[in-house]
Amino acid sequence: QATSSTRGGANEGAVRGRLAAKAGHGALLGVLTVVLGGFAGAFAWAFFFLMNLGIDLLWVKAPAALEAQGLPAVVYPLAFCLAGGVIVGLFQKRCGAYPEDMNTVMAEVKATGRYEYRHLGASFTGALLPLLFGGSIGPEAGLTGVIAGLATWVGDKMRFMGSQVRELSRVGVAAVVSATFSAPLFGLAAPLAGYADESAGAAPSAIEVPRATKLVAYLLAIAGALGAMLGLGSLFGQGGGLPHFSTIAIGASELAWGIPLALLGAAAGWLFHGSGRAVRGLAGRLGDRPVAKAMAAGAFLGAAGVVLPFTMFAGEAQTEQLAATWTTFSAAALMATGFLKVIVTQVCLGLGWRGGHFFPIIFAGIAIGYGAAALTGVDPVFALCATTAGLTGCVMRQPLMTALLLFLVFPVKAVFVLLAAAAIGALIPVPKHWLGR
Repeated sequence: QATSSTRGGANEGAVRGRLAAKAGHGALLGVLTVVLGGFAGAFAWAFFFLMNLGIDLLWVKAPAALEAQGLPAVVYPLAFCLAGGVIVGLFQKRCGAYPEDMNTVMAEVKATGRYEYRHLGASFTGALLPLLFGGSIGPEAGLTGVIAGLATWVGDKMRFMGSQVRELSRVGVAAVVSATFSAPLFGLAAPLAGYADESAGAAPSAIEVPRATKLVAYLLAIAGALGAMLGLGSLFGQGGGLPHFSTIAIGASELAWGIPLALLGAAAGWLFHGSGRAVRGLAGRLGDRPVAKAMAAGAFLGAAGVVLPFTMFAGEAQTEQLAATWTTFSAAALMATGFLKVIVTQVCLGLGWRGGHFFPIIFAGIAIGYGAAALTGVDPVFALCATTAGLTGCVMRQPLMTALLLFLVFPVKAVFVLLAAAAIGALIPVPKHWLGR
């Protein structure tokens, strides 16, 4: 009996020890996720800060100095984008095709629980360079890859925690996506779905429901990321991101125009897919010549920028400028800006100016929406919601994910407009061979 009691006590002690170790690992994982989320938010803020600083230097201060020397301002976009094409092309030739797009990063993280971190410097530089030279692309690709790689590195250094560290890369992705877009619901849903963007030729995947402990880890990381972004923004100034429209009016006139406006946005989404197919064909004919490809993209980007300046850049600052000045433009100029921007974005992406497409297509939808509001007289924010959701829904092919993303820009009370317009956009048939990359 004494022996049995001793064994029972030993077993009980072992169970308590395992429970204590598990609790300790859980607490450590919780601290890690908050710290990782905070770092992801700080990194995203720093990236936007550096990007805006560089753009101000290259596109505000330098042109002013050159104009003082007698150089006409009209030639600057073309000349500088061509120079950017040379630099981007040489970088691609030297370092390779970095950064990888967000969909590729998320797919690898979902499949393997990790992301290779040997090329983080190349991913960071490759993401920043085209943005500095006015590329009509978004920053999300480089940010996602760098944070996923750093999270994998942390996991590799903490193997004693076992399988729990497998989640760190996913947690990092959720945090940086939330910080980049200031859209926590999209940041939570995207990695859980693997974000299968059908514009990249992948079929949409269902959002998996994580266990409660994993969900808490995601939420802690997202809170840390957004907290870091807001904290640094309040201390040193906003790092980046699109502005948020807080009011919307929906009346009989708006409802009557809802479907036509969504179809107008979807037409731009259809053009996005079609121009992407054409650019991929051109890239194939140019072959393995990264400098020539990047220079061709720079020439097209600069020429577009001379005619319609808002077709350049990712769209964050341009959205604010357009919101303040759209009534000074004709409806034709606004719509032309939006439709041309989706083509410019595909030219940049297809010819080596690597990055994401979310920010530019959102800006394109906003420009088209303002043009439609000028023509129809409907509430401007309603027009922006309908056209932007129609365009983004046609590109993403996932209405729910589209609505979660567009909460970045539009009020939550516009949810039914966003969902309906995104569904209309997603229903627009797109040839399968247009979707592959």
